[in-house]
Parts: sequence; C-alpha cells; structure tokens
Amino acid sequence: MPSAKALEPLADSMIAWRRDLHAHPELGFEEHRTAALVARELRAAGITVEEGIAGTGVVGTLQGVRPANRAIGLRADMDALAMSEATGAPYASQMPGKMHACGHDGHTATLLGAAKWLAANRDRFAGTVRLIFQPAEESRGGAQRMLEDGLFERFPVDAVYAIHNLPGLPLGTVAVPKGAVLASSDTWEVRFRGRGTHGAKPHLGTDATLAAAAFIQAVQTVVSRELDPMEAGVVSVGHMAAGHPEAPNVIPAEVLLRGTARALSAPVRDLLEARITAMANGIAALHGVEAAPVYSRRLPPTVNHAAQAAVMHRAALATLGAEHARDDHPPITAGEDFACMLEARPGAYAWLGTGAPAHPEGFHHNPHFDFNDAALVPGAAFLCGVVEAELGA
Repeated sequence: MPSAKALEPLADSMIAWRRDLHAHPELGFEEHRTAALVARELRAAGITVEEGIAGTGVVGTLQGVRPANRAIGLRADMDALAMSEATGAPYASQMPGKMHACGHDGHTATLLGAAKWLAANRDRFAGTVRLIFQPAEESRGGAQRMLEDGLFERFPVDAVYAIHNLPGLPLGTVAVPKGAVLASSDTWEVRFRGRGTHGAKPHLGTDATLAAAAFIQAVQTVVSRELDPMEAGVVSVGHMAAGHPEAPNVIPAEVLLRGTARALSAPVRDLLEARITAMANGIAALHGVEAAPVYSRRLPPTVNHAAQAAVMHRAALATLGAEHARDDHPPITAGEDFACMLEARPGAYAWLGTGAPAHPEGFHHNPHFDFNDAALVPGAAFLCGVVEAELGA
C-alpha cells in the first residue's frame, strides 16, 4: 500500500486546492464553484465525472486496470458554515458570514489528492472506486438527498467510507471507532398554551411559563435517571420564547421551547423521543395547560460496520504505521449525515488527526478553526490504502 511519502508530490496541489476552497466557502446546496473545481480536477486526471447529484453533488468513477465486480465509495463533504471567520489567515474567507469552520475544504482536497494518485496508479487495484463529493452535510440533509437522487442505484458500491478531521488527535493519526462513532441528531419543540393574565392576578389564568420551567428541569432526568448509566444520551434546551420584554407584568398565554436530543443507539433514541413527549404532556396536565410536543428525527447515529472498520484499520497500519493507527476511539455526541449512507450500505468512518489547533479555540464550528494542511498527505495516503485494502489487484 502507498506510504505518505508516495503522496508527497501532490502536497502543493492539495494545499492550493484547500486554501482556494477555504477562501471561497459555499453553504449547503450552494457549492457550485466548489463542485466545478472538483469536476475539473477529476476530469483532468482522466476520471469519469457526473455532476448535479442532489443539485451540487459530484461523483467520479475510476476503474482499476483489472476488471472486477467489486466497487467501493469514498465520500468527502464540501459545504461550509454560516459563520464569520476570525483566523486572520492570508487565505481567509472572502465571503462575508461564511467560512469553512469544520474542515470540509480539507476533506475535499484530501479526496482529490487520493483521486489523482489512484488515477495514475490504476494497476494497484481491481474494480471500481466511486469518488463521492457530497453537498450540504451541515444540517441540510445532503447525504439523504443524494440517496434520494439514486446515488447507489446510479453508482453501485459494495461498501462506502469517509474520514473527518479531528483536532487534538495527533497529526497524521487515523482512529477507527468500533461501533458507534457519532450520535443521532434530532430536534424537538414543545409549545405550552395556557390562559394569559395580569401578572398580579395569576389565579385568573393558567401559567404556561411555570409549566415550561418545570419541563426544563424535569426533562434532564430522562438522561440522569431513566437511561442506563452505561449508555449515552443528551437532551438540551436551546431556545425559549415567551411574552414581550416590554410587558413584564403579563403572564403570557404561550411559551415555546426548542432543543436537541442525541443518542448513540436506536433504543436510546426511541427512549428520548418517548419520554420528552410524555413529560411535556404530563407536566402540562399537572399545571392545567396544554402541550403540543413535536419530535423531529433528523440524523441517525453513525455506526461503523465491523468488517469495514477492520479494513480501515488495516489500511492505516499499512500506510501510516502502527504508531499512527488506532483501532478504536470514544464516541462523540455530534451528528453526521454519513450515517444515512451507512444505513444504505456497509461501511465505516474514521478520524484523521490534525494535531493541536493553531489557536486555543480553534476546534470545529469555531471562528478560529482552520484545517491543518500537514494532514492532507497522510489523509490522502490513507484513502488510497483503503482502496488497496478493498480492491488490491
């Protein structure tokens, strides 16, 4: 399998792509410039390209020299976040209110580098590699949209793989979690409705605010008292709306709460949904008000398939060495829509270490975040290693 040294001739190109993408971030389903750059570079390497999947998605198809029936997919996300950048880098975002704060610019450049090397070394594998450049990973459902657009029917694969950068993990290290990688990501809301009244005459109304306050406290007991201590779950309130700031002497008739729920397994996800709904209705009845709870399932947990996780770890050992290959990593309660692809096909997801961030606050979704270019070469070598581990001629 290729070592990182074998990919070093592509380092300057990958850095140039990554910094160009960083300076021109695009939000989900708006990645027209990014997709055009990807398609252009893939075609320049002699790779067959299909554009416009789910709007702005791109899929490159690369055949090995030897024919074989097996095909695998490698996925990179392309979108940026609606944030203002504070890195001060010479290649910082030129688009106000948009920045690559999660490293998708690095993922795209890494997969492009791997594609270039694989295209020049087709004799190293037999079968088909699908290079999947996905739009709208950041809460806009790009993976599901690609699936609905016939991704795996139009571009069949037997397994699918992805990586994501991870600040804090040693530079150039690949960690492949066993089982759960990331949590489900769901949203919920509860609208409490009572009878509004004068703040000095609470007995003439029913207090939706008091019911909402009781719910905020009670809902935390779902995780602390109803969940197996060996399991993991999160319920957080992220938004409250009630009354008017210029009317503090009015008990409002309606209070709206919105929040997020996270779980690492389907049973825990089911528990959170059931108990959030039941608590809202129960507390509303206790306070003499009405509740309208709505639980919206967005992303399932990201869970690695054992056989494909083993392939990724074997590739990391072969390309990066034992000191940079880990066969497990603790789950993280963020969400990732690659989970939808893993529900559709066997596959696995690995963390690519980018070392300590340059800025102490420079972690994911922070205005000081910046992808470490030194991770591009080992990341691309690792992806090439996954291809050889799966399709080695």
